[in-house]
Amino acid sequence: MPQKIEGTIVSISEAGYLVSDITADQLADAPHDEQVTVSCGGHDTNCILPVDHSEPESTLLAMIGQSGSLEIGIVGMNISEMLGLKVGEKVVVKW
Repeated sequence: MPQKIEGTIVSISEAGYLVSDITADQLADAPHDEQVTVSCGGHDTNCILPVDHSEPESTLLAMIGQSGSLEIGIVGMNISEMLGLKVGEKVVVKW
């Protein structure tokens, strides 16, 4: 049976990542590979990567950030400026 966690973007990090209110503990049972989809503001990405990922510039990704929460960003860019996503956006994690 598919599972889903819903949350909200609560802040934007100094690096330009969207910080959600979905915690690492809430995602403990979620797969961190291609089985998971993270959606925000009409944009989707698969996988939840570690902070020390090696994804190339301009890659849209989701990760458990230094905040201890799910963060969404574009490597090397400010996602809020690039895609117009702001605090208050809905975040959905499905697997």
